[in-house]
Order: sequence, then C-alpha cells, then structure tokens
Amino acid sequence: MISRLDLRARAGDPRDVLPRATLDVAAAQAAVAPIVAAVRDRGRDAVIELTETFDGVTLTDLQVPSAALAEALEALDPAVRAALTEAIERARRVHTAQLRPDEVVEVAPGAVVTERWVPVSRVGLYVPGGLVAYPSSVVMNVVPAQVAGVASLAVASPPKPEFGGRPNPAVLAACALLGVEEVYAVGGAQAVAMFAYGVEGVDRVDLVTGPGNIYVAAAKRLLRGVVGIDAEAGPTEIGILADDSADPDYLAADLVAQAEHDELAACLLVTPSADLLDAVDTALAGRVAATRHRERVEAALAGQSAYALVSDLDQGLEVVDAWGAEHLEVVTRDAAAVAARVRNAGAIFVGPWSPVSLGDYLAGSNHVLPTGGTARHTSGLSVQSFLRGIHVVDYTRDALAAVGDHITALGGAEDLAAHVEAVATRLR
Repeated sequence: MISRLDLRARAGDPRDVLPRATLDVAAAQAAVAPIVAAVRDRGRDAVIELTETFDGVTLTDLQVPSAALAEALEALDPAVRAALTEAIERARRVHTAQLRPDEVVEVAPGAVVTERWVPVSRVGLYVPGGLVAYPSSVVMNVVPAQVAGVASLAVASPPKPEFGGRPNPAVLAACALLGVEEVYAVGGAQAVAMFAYGVEGVDRVDLVTGPGNIYVAAAKRLLRGVVGIDAEAGPTEIGILADDSADPDYLAADLVAQAEHDELAACLLVTPSADLLDAVDTALAGRVAATRHRERVEAALAGQSAYALVSDLDQGLEVVDAWGAEHLEVVTRDAAAVAARVRNAGAIFVGPWSPVSLGDYLAGSNHVLPTGGTARHTSGLSVQSFLRGIHVVDYTRDALAAVGDHITALGGAEDLAAHVEAVATRLR
C-alpha cells in the first residue's frame, strides 16, 4: 500500500526522491484570476453569482445573522461544546505566552530606539468547508488574533445547501463561542478577494489567514500585496521518525488519521528498523480496511506516501529535516533529546503520547502550519502573525550631533548629498 525507499546507501538531497503531493498553484492562479477580478470590479454582486456557481447556494445576504450563530451554539452537542471550550482555554494560555513586550534600547546617551508591537487593525479568517467541517480551525485562527489585540475579526466559510445556505453549524457555533459576530457564508477564492478588496457590506481587511484548497492558496498568492497573508497552505502531511521501540499500531493509527484528511495528504515514516516497517505495514492493513474514509485513505497512502529506511537516527534526522514536515512525530528512545535536534518542522510531537491528533484539537499549540516543505523557512500561525514591529526613534540634538560625522561619511559614500544636508542643517 505504501511504497518503500531504501536510503541507507544514498547520498545527496533526499528531497529528490521523497514523495509529496504536486500542486500547481501557478496554474490555479489562471483559474482564479477572473474570480478575483470579478469581485474587485463588481463587488457583492460578483460574490453572490460566484457562490451560486461554485457552491450551489443563492445568497440574499453575505453575512450570517447573529441569531443563526446563537442557534448553532445552542444546538451544539454539549460534549463538543465542552471540548471546544477546553481547546480555547489551552490555546489562549499558549498564545498569550507568545506576546512580546515593547523593547526600549538606549543606543547612546539621548539616543533611544523603541520597538513597539502593534496588531493589525482588521483580519479576515478563512475556515475551509470541503470534505469535513473544521470548528477547530476557528479556534486556531481566532485565538491568536484575539490575544494579539486585533480589534476587528471577520470569518468566512463556504455555505452548504444542506445547512440552508450557511456554513457548517459547528463552525458557526465555534464563532459564537469565541464571540465572533461577523461571519460570512462565502468560500473559495471569492472569499479571499472579498476580504482583500472589500465589497458592499464587508470592509476590506489588512490580513487574511487560514488554510484552504489550492484555489484559496492561488487567490492568496495573487492578492499578496493587496492584502497580507499568512501562508499558502497545501495538503496536510505527517512525518514520523521512529526506532524499534515504537509501537507499530500507534504509528499505523497516526498514518491513517492524517490520510483521512485528503487524498493528497502525504505520510512519511522514517526509521532504521526494517522490522518496524513490516510491523507497521501489517497493522496498517487492518486499520485501512476498517476506517470510515477508506477510499480517501488508500488514495493518500498509495499516492504520495512512503516508508523510508535509513542507516541510523542521524540519517533519519537529515531526512526529516530535508522534508520539513507540517507535523513531525518523534517516537524513539530518548525522544525529547532526538526531537531537540530537529530543525525543520511546523510542529513536533514527542513520544508515544503526543500524537498529531492531539495537536489538531487540544494540545494548546496551533494547527495552522506550513506545508509543502515550507517549514524550512516559515513558522505556523501565532500571535506574531497578527503583530507588526515598529521602530520608534527618539534622539536629542546632542545624540544626533554625536553621529553627524558618520552620517556625512556614509551619505557621501552613497552619493546622497541631501541626506547629509538634512542632518547638517540641524547641527549648524
């Protein structure tokens, strides 16, 4: 079901052979460009027409009524409400610790530079609604924005005919639980464009965050600069670095759990133990046969997933760092020490009792994470995603005079005489 790669004698960059779903975001841009242009040029009318075309829903109002949010929360299964409440509390604790104080540095007497951390004024948070509903994604987007101090939050999620032309009730309930009152029944590229340009009844935003399909990613890429974005999220993925101490059934369960997200989900198990691979394979066969979303899981495991056999854990670390997984489990002896050596991952899950599913819901960490290997240079969503650092410079005349000669020298070296004069005229 899952292909095997023997990397023990292989030199060079393992990314050349490691599997990952291929997404042509550039090609998708061609498909979404007319959608984005329509929303820019025709506003609300275009959003309504596009929603009817792509979602089969005719909207009379883009915004979900506040009464519908309250009704969704009232009807929410008490167990789900309790779980969301706990998830919110844990996420708040973790994200509150990410806040940075303003830093005041006296560079020299009378020369002060302060770095202020200022939240963006307004954000648009996208919550996908494709194969499954993601109330947990509401938590992961809204909590860091609220902790950062963003004053205006709006959520968009695709409408569904089976829910009366509104987003999934669990998504609406999560919004209500978090106190988000501005929710739009709009999905896809048109939602990103709506937030970026603003339409009648919807003010434009400064930043769009949240995962979505390839068309959402393409719209984000196309609109970067018009609006800020967090990342271009692709299909989900799991990397597992394990040795022969790992429970093969646990690993098989985690592979199936990740594969049920999407047929394009990628799963990579890296280990120096061939016996472990055999045992995982046996456990996996039974779990795949019994899982609810069997066809989806089989497609993901056969399509862009692999077992990678390595010489030792040192080579295993090289492989997982090269792959840069969205989620990386480290299930080895002394797992914490091994995990501390990992450099590239969206989030790291240490030992047998920290599965990725925990991070999806209740760990307190954020599950909006970099995909497609971008963990090599990009972080997951956090409070910092919603803050901007602004340097505030405050010098006295004497402090300016103390560096006047240096400014004259550097301005002259760059042939920017007016720069030099702007300082010199103050010091004559």
